Amino acid sequence: LYDKDADAHHDVVSAFIKSLRGSDPDAALYYLAVMLAGGEDPKFIARRMIIFASEDIGNADPRALDLAVAVSRAVEFVGMPECRINLAHGVTYLSCAPKSNSSYEALQTALAEVEEHGAQSPPVFLRSTGYAGAKVMGHGVGYEYPHDQGGYVSQRYLPSDLQEREFYRPSTNGWEVRCKEFLDKMRALRRRDTGATP
Repeated sequence: LYDKDADAHHDVVSAFIKSLRGSDPDAALYYLAVMLAGGEDPKFIARRMIIFASEDIGNADPRALDLAVAVSRAVEFVGMPECRINLAHGVTYLSCAPKSNSSYEALQTALAEVEEHGAQSPPVFLRSTGYAGAKVMGHGVGYEYPHDQGGYVSQRYLPSDLQEREFYRPSTNGWEVRCKEFLDKMRALRRRDTGATP
């Protein structure tokens, strides 16, 4: 049934990704086996796993991307038939990892903002000073270096019309809960220090 150029190919790949997303390593391994038995290029499978690691796991387990890239490298280095073991290693890890699509959703929201309203210029203090005439235009003037202030400054970084936008909303899954706690604290400090409404 599996044909790399027919509907069955797309159906099996879809089932594979959805099984990874659903944290079902048994189903994901089964669809991996179907693809391998059908002659699928293991590099294609590895590429899909790299995409999945960022799109569906993200910061819930930042090691997932490292592992997916390592699997891809192993596939190139080892080749078939042994690289199927590396693929299985990656599939079981990605299946069992905590999931979050917050990074993906954040990018989609930011892209929609740019597409709907156009790209706005960064605040002048964030602009580059590395070319002739930049300082004359005030570029970089007023920039506060966070490392000189203990790691935090109340400066805003988005363009002025977008100061209150929050594109990235971390989940409470896996390691991403730490991102959420940190960003909640930093955003509260910036609102307090700049007098913005919560």
